[in-house]
Amino acid sequence: MRTGSRVLLVLLFPVWGSAAAAHNGDLTVRPACKPGFSEEDYTAFVSQNIMEGQKLLKVKFNNCAGNKGVRYETNSLDFKVRADGTMYAAHRVQMPSKQLILMVIAWDPQTLGRWEAIVRLLVAEKFQHSGHKPKGRRTMPGELAQPQSDTLLPWRQHQSANGLRRQKRDWVIPPINVPENSRGPFPQQLVRIRSDKDKEIHIRYSITGVGADQPPMEVFSIDPVSGRMYVTRPMDREERASYHLRAHAVDMNGNKVENPIDLYIYVIDMNDNRPEFINQVYNGSVDEGSKPGTYVMTVTANDADDSTTANGMVRYRIVTQTPQSPSQNMFTINSETGDIVTVAAGLDREKVQQYIVIVQATDMEGNLNYGLSNTATAIITVTDVNDNPPEFTTSTYSGEVPENRVEVVVANLTVMDRDQPHSPNWNAIYRIISGDPSGHFTIRTDPVTNEGMVTVVKAVDYEMNRAFMLTVMVSNQAPLASGIQMSFQSTAGVTISVTDVNEAPYFPTNHKLIRLEEGVPTGTVLTTFSAVDPDRFMQQAVRYSKLSDPANWLNINATNGQITTAAVLDRESDYIKNNVYEATFLAADNGIPPASGTGTLQIYLIDINDNAPELLPKEAQICEKPNLNVINITAADADIDPNVGPFVFELPSVPSAVRKNWTITRLNGDYAQLSLRIMYLEAGVYDVPIIVTDSGNPPLYNTSVIKVKVCPCDENGDCTTIGAVAAAGLGTGAIIAILICIIILLTMVLLFVVWMKRREKERHTKQLLIDPEDDVRDNILKYDEEGGGEEDQDYDLSQLQQPETMDHVLNKTPGVRRVDERPIGAEPQYPIRPVIPHPGDIGDFINEGLRAADNDPTAPPYDSLLVFDYEGSGSTAGSVSSLNSSSSGDQDYDYLNDWGPRFKKLADMYGGGEED
Repeated sequence: MRTGSRVLLVLLFPVWGSAAAAHNGDLTVRPACKPGFSEEDYTAFVSQNIMEGQKLLKVKFNNCAGNKGVRYETNSLDFKVRADGTMYAAHRVQMPSKQLILMVIAWDPQTLGRWEAIVRLLVAEKFQHSGHKPKGRRTMPGELAQPQSDTLLPWRQHQSANGLRRQKRDWVIPPINVPENSRGPFPQQLVRIRSDKDKEIHIRYSITGVGADQPPMEVFSIDPVSGRMYVTRPMDREERASYHLRAHAVDMNGNKVENPIDLYIYVIDMNDNRPEFINQVYNGSVDEGSKPGTYVMTVTANDADDSTTANGMVRYRIVTQTPQSPSQNMFTINSETGDIVTVAAGLDREKVQQYIVIVQATDMEGNLNYGLSNTATAIITVTDVNDNPPEFTTSTYSGEVPENRVEVVVANLTVMDRDQPHSPNWNAIYRIISGDPSGHFTIRTDPVTNEGMVTVVKAVDYEMNRAFMLTVMVSNQAPLASGIQMSFQSTAGVTISVTDVNEAPYFPTNHKLIRLEEGVPTGTVLTTFSAVDPDRFMQQAVRYSKLSDPANWLNINATNGQITTAAVLDRESDYIKNNVYEATFLAADNGIPPASGTGTLQIYLIDINDNAPELLPKEAQICEKPNLNVINITAADADIDPNVGPFVFELPSVPSAVRKNWTITRLNGDYAQLSLRIMYLEAGVYDVPIIVTDSGNPPLYNTSVIKVKVCPCDENGDCTTIGAVAAAGLGTGAIIAILICIIILLTMVLLFVVWMKRREKERHTKQLLIDPEDDVRDNILKYDEEGGGEEDQDYDLSQLQQPETMDHVLNKTPGVRRVDERPIGAEPQYPIRPVIPHPGDIGDFINEGLRAADNDPTAPPYDSLLVFDYEGSGSTAGSVSSLNSSSSGDQDYDYLNDWGPRFKKLADMYGGGEED
């Protein structure tokens, strides 16, 4: 059989599932989609000569997005790949060797992903067995594609004509086809492999590769003696589409008898997988009014079966359409691509906004009898176009507005638009076509209600226009769809009435400026500052009053607005700014309610020469000898040019000593120099009168006195310290007297401080006249203790009262009591204490009482006085009740006079009874 012109295609298909389901229609659970080729290595058997356009094989690639836009290319100019993955010869190709390795690249322009796969083209030289199906015969499901003889002799040796045996090169074994999902029984024989040498020696056969000694293990097995190869379990093409095994022949010692040969086993696809849609729900949209044939969306279903066979060829159809309006067949679908397009006209969003289409995908090229099917939902939204112009709900509108008001809505225009609310096809835009040449009104759109709000943007005047007749038009933000005309109801009329209100009078000239000379007499009429009432149709009177007159220089006539002076206007006043005096007046009418307006009058005062110049500076200093320094003088004038400089400086003739001692030299029109005329002038302060005259018309002069201190100077021309004092008028004797007084004052202060120190020391060292034990005078004892502040002032006064029960007192250790307790029970008898107690005994006694007080649980939470010893009947002190007073007593109190001044008051009270 000739095989040179035949091409054997070996297709490797991707693994889409773990285990194929039986032909009962069950769905297969598959892992998550991973972009890439179905295989990393593809193999195809080709002839030595390949014709142009001849198909070689088909690679399977999936980018998990329907493969839209995926492009293929190879690293060889001789071969190309179509969009469906079919590799073909770009031109006539002569295979250079038994094997050609190519690289196929798939890349996605959207994600910029790039994937590669290897394609091996093997030259099929000879086929010594009829392993191929007869041409035109189709392999039925479950039938093995076995050769007519199940024995392969890949290592057959040939004998030459002279009887010598020569080794022919190994044959290329055609692939072995195994149908998936075979029901057995297993193991099922595939083929028998043997060598011609098995007649001479015992040979052991084995197979290696994926499916034999590599995972998945033991899918194929071989009888080592007979060479029969078996499949041990059902195959799943979606799990693995092909297997590449190597057959080995060795002798009993393990020595290689023949070279290993390649065995290619392909799993024949069965229709055991339903088409699966990429999405269960698809969303698309189409404009209303679209023409038939308008693209809507694409639905895609993938079938894990072989796409080159009918098992994986999916066809689409529309099952149902909801609603079936205006036609039950508004859409159609391309059975091969899944593109949904419109097939009928009449899409109207205002009637039907959404369609739900059930799409069915069926394999076996859409054969509903043999194919497996699945469904998905396509939701088609009819999008809005501007096919409904806005229309006014009425043809005329009216409104009213007070004059002189702005930003007031005078009318609301309502429209109706059936397009999508709050979209450019629905949003209204209003325009005033006519009736408002001055632009008093504008129409703004309410974004919520779409109403037009006629708003005043420029104040209207009742005296000018009492009413407006506007013509308005409404349109949408988006232009109308093609073929749609504007409605006559898109135009309406608006009548706006203007109401009259009382307007404030106004000054036609505001600010008003007048010019006059300063110093005009009181009562002079300056001008008439009158206002105008704009209300021509109201008979109202206007009265005037002052609102602001800082210097109170003006009066205004309340009836006619005549301005007169109430005082002399002075340009040099502090109220004048840049020669202008400003006053504000009020004009008010008698309308209801009354209205008023203000006007400003500006008076520009022209300067007159009414201020004499003043000499500067008022004081100066000069040396007692001339030619060392001079005094620069100038003048200040409150007037302005030309009533100021140049000034004339001169010395008066009286007294004569002025011109005798001093002289003035003019430098320019504003400055002069005062200097000594004589060679020496005694140090002191001199009043030098100088006459200064300005250049006004008529000129004014002023005699100013400058105090000049004449003093001795050093070589630099500066006054010395002694000289400055002498110049101030104090002589040497006066200065000495002042210093002596200061020394005497300091001495007296020092003596007083020493005396106070000594007195304080004597007071501390002075002894008492009597012994401290017998001193009965009141003494103030100072304890350096501070109270606890506010916290210690929150006393519990109940502790100062007699408790209801005395158990805690009776059980208390005797000898220590608080001042808020009284002794209970029999009073203890105390031994008579010595007159002078031993200091150690007292200290121990106090410390013992202190410890008892600190451990007393009944003690109050604040500091209190403690009675360390209760003087009962055993006390050596007498009872104070025995003391009494009597005016007839014979007690002698004269000894109080000997106790000093502190007891003088008592001595006077008790010792002086006989004198009274």
